[in-house]
Amino acid sequence: MSTSKVMRLVGKYELGRTIGEGTFAKVKFAKNSETGEPVAIKILDKEKVLKHKMAEQIRREISTMKLIKHPYVVQLYEVMGSKTKIFIVLEFVTGGELFEKVLNDGRMKEEEARKYFQQLISAIDYCHSRGVYHRDLKPENLLLDVCGNLKISDFGLSALSQQVKEDGLLHTSCGTPNYVAPEVLKDRGYLPFDDSNLMVLYKKISAAEYIYPPWISFGALRLITRILDPNPTTRITVPEILNDEWFRKGFKRPVFQEIDDINLGDVEAVFKGPEGTPINQIRAKKEEQPVAMNAFELISLSRGLNLGNLFEVEQSEIKRETRFTSKCPANEIICKIEEAAKPLGFDVHKNNYKMDLENVNAGRKGKLKVSTEVFQMAPSLHMVEVRKKKGDTLEFLKFYKKIATQLKDVVWKSEEDMQNGGKG
Repeated sequence: MSTSKVMRLVGKYELGRTIGEGTFAKVKFAKNSETGEPVAIKILDKEKVLKHKMAEQIRREISTMKLIKHPYVVQLYEVMGSKTKIFIVLEFVTGGELFEKVLNDGRMKEEEARKYFQQLISAIDYCHSRGVYHRDLKPENLLLDVCGNLKISDFGLSALSQQVKEDGLLHTSCGTPNYVAPEVLKDRGYLPFDDSNLMVLYKKISAAEYIYPPWISFGALRLITRILDPNPTTRITVPEILNDEWFRKGFKRPVFQEIDDINLGDVEAVFKGPEGTPINQIRAKKEEQPVAMNAFELISLSRGLNLGNLFEVEQSEIKRETRFTSKCPANEIICKIEEAAKPLGFDVHKNNYKMDLENVNAGRKGKLKVSTEVFQMAPSLHMVEVRKKKGDTLEFLKFYKKIATQLKDVVWKSEEDMQNGGKG
């Protein structure tokens, strides 16, 4: 294993691999050194946040999540700050997105869909009781834990009750266009619809123009119709949903301990530099070798890590990230990925054993951006993570399938995989 890498510490947390990355932040896997508990740490660059005037949105997200402690909401444990960074310590959720589950598994049985919907409404009802409104609920922001329970994430566009106007409604247009409420489009205050033309899409939303499948039950259809009512004054409310006959079938309210005393002082402190909130030094050296992955991190990955056929096109799942193992040297792996990506129209930016790949042509949701990183599992064994940073998930799947055919000589397969029919 590499001896050149020094453990990176943020407070009592040992930082590990990057598990997510965006324009203003990256999310790293970490471990609480006192309890051994896995967590996710969202790391924001203060300079970028202030430069792009994102401070208020970040303050809102942190404040909102501190107000909410519910079994179906991703929990915020603490927030810390240094001179240049903001660290948000979050619950580590391993089950992926509900979006991915629907794409991978297809239509759910109604009982399973009802369970997720009950968990969603239970969490929404609690958030509203605390004066918090998410405003960007969609399958991509609904995560699943290891037990298959829902976890609402991404409160970056949430609103607090102080922002509600005299008519009792929120008026700011935000979130994903396909889910915007019709009254927002008409600027009369605050739906899954789809169309490539934005104006046509908005017309569909305003007219509640959608198609329901023939196999849906009458009880579910009746409830969906009331939820998608374009008139906010007659649309069903959350308390009414909780009393709906279809909804109440098998419903049990979660039992949990609520938070009585919320201290938001540290939220402001993280924007003021190192004197605001105590934080241990961040110790790191330049990584001259791939990051060495310890056994704890490998265990956390075991649910989704298939050493044999993760890159088999026929069996690939639609995810924002995928992994494969290789016995090739790390430098060779990086070169092979670069050689495979460039003919597909991707610009390549390398940083040691990490690479950012950006499609020169814009897709349905802008340019597809993909990151790759090589981790060392043993002296002669590496794990490669391929992750979508930006763009459409389905376009990422197409890229993933194309590049897979070019990397079959790199992917390692055990004898057992070969005997089970894996093709090299």
